[in-house]
Amino acid sequence: MDPKEIRERMKIPRQPMGEQPPEERVKNFYEVPLGYTPEQAIEEARRCIQCKNPICVGGCPVGIDIPWFIRLIAEGKFVEAARKLKETNGLPAVCGRVCPQEDQCEKVCIIAKKGESVSIGRLEKFAADYEREHGEVTIPVMPNATGKSVAIVGSGPASLAAAGDLIKMGHKVTVFEALHKAGGVLVYGIPEFRLPKKIVDAEVDYLERMGVKIEYNAVVGKLDTIDELLNEGFDAVFVGSGAGLPYFMGLPGENLIGVYSANEFLTRLNLMRAYEFPEYDTPVLNGDNVVVIGGGNTAMDAARTAIRLCPDEVSIVYRRSREELPARVEEVHHAEEEGVNFRLLNNPVRFIGDKEGRLRAVECVKMELGEPDDSGRRRPVVIEGSEFELPCDVAVISIGNGANPLIPQTTPDLKLNKWGNVIVDEETGRANKKGVFAGGDIVRGGSTVILAMGDGRKAAASIDEYLKTGKW
Repeated sequence: MDPKEIRERMKIPRQPMGEQPPEERVKNFYEVPLGYTPEQAIEEARRCIQCKNPICVGGCPVGIDIPWFIRLIAEGKFVEAARKLKETNGLPAVCGRVCPQEDQCEKVCIIAKKGESVSIGRLEKFAADYEREHGEVTIPVMPNATGKSVAIVGSGPASLAAAGDLIKMGHKVTVFEALHKAGGVLVYGIPEFRLPKKIVDAEVDYLERMGVKIEYNAVVGKLDTIDELLNEGFDAVFVGSGAGLPYFMGLPGENLIGVYSANEFLTRLNLMRAYEFPEYDTPVLNGDNVVVIGGGNTAMDAARTAIRLCPDEVSIVYRRSREELPARVEEVHHAEEEGVNFRLLNNPVRFIGDKEGRLRAVECVKMELGEPDDSGRRRPVVIEGSEFELPCDVAVISIGNGANPLIPQTTPDLKLNKWGNVIVDEETGRANKKGVFAGGDIVRGGSTVILAMGDGRKAAASIDEYLKTGKW
């Protein structure tokens, strides 16, 4: 690309994406971003200057050839762009919606040095949606079967990425999913307005059409152990069982009626569609005043979900200031637009109930920031004598999750760290137990979709090598 064209491209402003207005979207669970039109997508793609050394690729955990798929969009070759994405990313429609591109590929975009980065995530979403909506999804030519068989535990993003790669390598793949629907955190943890279930269903259907077998209501650790899978004909096992063990705060009153973990609250609303009651008879306690404790993306999801259930007030209680909020900037922005109150530098100390054991308030203290702690953020310190009561009848605790304990409990020779996560080789996903690999949140703790997918892809390559050579 000649210097003149580069200069012209760098003058093109970042293309905005339309959204449902806040006053409308708080009344429904439809997706908030409306997506690019073809014209907007082409114009945004033209902002990419096709760097000779595209460091954006290095910022992507699954190594998407970002300049190439964007160039195809700029040329109007939308289906080709989607297929280029799928060479390394089996879930482009998902990643285009929920990946934190601002901290990964877009963060290192050369254009960002003099302006705003290319909207890589929005372009990924556009290409994947275009292919699906125009009926252009095709199944790649599959290789001859190797005769090897791999069991995959869980169907979250790490597992789906591993399954997609392994099936294309010619191995037989069976996914064991504990719930009645595939997708893991994609379906039980992320709200419909951020990631519609039909998008996840389409990605899962694509894998099944390639030959991946999914067994539902199959709880590995109860139905079969890892050892039993290895003894029953599977040549390798990938563990992607996630971090579904909710953390609580150990505060008085946590057992009151109306106090939820974020896992339970979001699973009832998202996977079990409680927001469509009575069509879906999944009860969830609706309150006039809802308090969500925490400041991450899951807390934003819980608060934004709650506000759509029409309470009088929804508040985020977070012990640090706005600058320390771990949630994506976009999620915080959307929450504020939708009317969520941010009670920053506040921390709960107990939950208060009525005579019937129902939550009526949470007692909080005010905080101030002291010296930085191990995370680099300033440590919150209690202001003595600052206690106050915050009325609420529903509280959602969203302070993180621990590793799903079922696989470790039933596989005693599997090495774990002090948090209960499976210890693996970072480059290969190999655990200490022969034939066993792991990735995603069961290894990392709570993390991002794309990092989990990167783990799944690394493990798939390592599993393939192991099945071919037999070397451990």
